[in-house]
Amino acid sequence: MTTVSFVVPSYNSARTITSCVLSLRNQTYSDVEIVVVDNHSRDETVARAHAAGADMVITAGPERCAQRNRGARDSRGDIVVFIDSDMVMEPGLAAELVATFETRPELGALIIPERSFGEGFWTRCRVLEKSLYVGNESVEAARAFRREVFDAVGGWNENLTAAEDWDLDDRIRAHGVQVGRVDTFIWHDEGKLRLRGTFGKKRYYGQWIAAYLDAHDDGSRRIRRSGLLDKKGDLLRHPILTTGMVTLKSVEAAGIYAGMRDARRERSTALPVAGA
Repeated sequence: MTTVSFVVPSYNSARTITSCVLSLRNQTYSDVEIVVVDNHSRDETVARAHAAGADMVITAGPERCAQRNRGARDSRGDIVVFIDSDMVMEPGLAAELVATFETRPELGALIIPERSFGEGFWTRCRVLEKSLYVGNESVEAARAFRREVFDAVGGWNENLTAAEDWDLDDRIRAHGVQVGRVDTFIWHDEGKLRLRGTFGKKRYYGQWIAAYLDAHDDGSRRIRRSGLLDKKGDLLRHPILTTGMVTLKSVEAAGIYAGMRDARRERSTALPVAGA
């Protein structure tokens, strides 16, 4: 029987880890392995992951790509799936992953579509935004891999802490791997978004997005999100949320570009001066 290993990196994820692990434990497909890799959380994440039914809880860091690679190495599944600790899976996900890989042997990786939920106005704007990305492969990236495919491309790039999902997706496609998709959704718990926190988070991530763009000539297509304009009908049906989404995306863009500027400025000051 095909084993599906779900690898979940975590850090101070006590608010969400129970729901995440339970959604994996309650899959309709029976041969599921749950590996939580925790980066030295200071809250109840580890205890709650154990209580919810994780098969293995590993303490490792320093960032989520290293955590994912460690979890993949210690897991036993024929299929490896990478899930964030603030996500909840629909119960038929593992079964559909196995069925798709079995009936489509040419596929080496699968995209799992994602929707969001949470509290507050800005989170409702994010819910609208995520709904518009379903089926847009310039935004979506593979999360489920045949183990031999994941190993062949060297796993996650541990030099990135943002855009790492796009980087891995780009690398497997460049490796000649065909990527498919399933219909079962992941639900991302956004909590309650705030503009100040969103700006700070994107500024932090911006330094790695700069590195991603430097490494991928066509990477800017991921950032532009031009596919939003393909669904004008959905935007027009929700004018208030659309206006809020534009504001939210503007704040995010400002944070990303600030982070990119910070990273490139820091790199330029670190370069040796000619003739020195």
